[in-house]
Amino acid sequence: MPAEGVGSDPRRRTTPARWRVLGHPEGMLAYQARCIVEDHGWTESTVVDRHKVILGRSGAYRRRLNGRVELSDATSVLLTRPGDELAVAHPFGCGDSYTCLEIDPVVLAARPDAEGWLDRGGWSGSSDAALDLAHRLLVAEFRRGLDGFEMAERLHRFLTHLLRHSPLGADEGLDPAVRRRPATLVAHRRLADRAREVLANSGFTLSLDEVAREVGSSPYHLSRVFHRMTGSSLTSYRNRLRVRAVLDTLAEPDGRPLGALATEYGFADQAHLTRVVREQVGHPPARLRRLLTPAVETRTGSG
Repeated sequence: MPAEGVGSDPRRRTTPARWRVLGHPEGMLAYQARCIVEDHGWTESTVVDRHKVILGRSGAYRRRLNGRVELSDATSVLLTRPGDELAVAHPFGCGDSYTCLEIDPVVLAARPDAEGWLDRGGWSGSSDAALDLAHRLLVAEFRRGLDGFEMAERLHRFLTHLLRHSPLGADEGLDPAVRRRPATLVAHRRLADRAREVLANSGFTLSLDEVAREVGSSPYHLSRVFHRMTGSSLTSYRNRLRVRAVLDTLAEPDGRPLGALATEYGFADQAHLTRVVREQVGHPPARLRRLLTPAVETRTGSG
C-alpha cells in the first residue's frame, strides 16, 4: 500500500478510498481510510489474510462478515482473523472513515496475551470514550512522526488496551424471554440497527419522536429496545456520535470556533458542547485541539 493515495486497496479489490499509511513497523501496518463511494451495492467478498482491527471514526456503512450483516459506524470496533470473508456496502453515501491495524499472526503469537488474540473468533463491539480517545491520540502521535521502534511499542500498548476493553456481546443484558425467541431477537436487532443508521446520518438534528417515526416505532418502544440491544440509551449513543464528530473537526488545522461547532453538531451552546465533551473524554475541547492537531501539517489528509 502506498503512503498516501486514492483508489482501491492495491492488494485486493475494495471500495475506492483515500488512504493514508500511518506506520508499518515490522509485522504490523496502521493506516486510515475515507471511503469514496462509486457503487452503493455490496463489494465482492474478500478473504482476510491477517488479523485486523478496524476502528470507526465517522459515518456509517454496512458490513457482511462471514455471512452476517451488521452496521458499522463511528463507535464500532471490529476484529477479523485470517480466513474470515468480508464485504461492505455504502447505502448512506460517502463520509465513512476508519483506522485499520493489520497484525501478522507471528507478532501476536509473541505477545503474552497471544491466546486472547489467536484462540478466539473475530468479534465486533463498540468503543467507549476512553478507547476512542486512545485511538485518536495514537493516530495523532503517528502523524506527528515516530520511529519504527516507538511505533511498534505504541501499537502493542494500544492492542493491550483494546483486548482488555473486551467488547459487549450482542446478547448480554437481554431478557431471557427475548433470548428464547429468535424472531424477536432478530427484529429487535434490526430496529436498533435502523435507529443507529438514522442517528449516524441525520446530522444530529432529529428529535426522539422523529427518529422513532423514521424507524416505524414508538419513542418508548424504541428507547427500551435500543437500550436492551446496545447497553446504551439513545441519548448516550447520540452524544458518543456527536463527540466523535467534534473530535474529527478539532483535529483539522482550520481551528473553527467552538461556538460554530456547537451549532453545527446540535448542542445548545458552546458551554453545552464543552460539558458533554468533557464528560465523555475527560478533557475540554481546547485541550483536545492541542492534543489531536499535528504540530506540523504540510497538507490536509483523508481523515
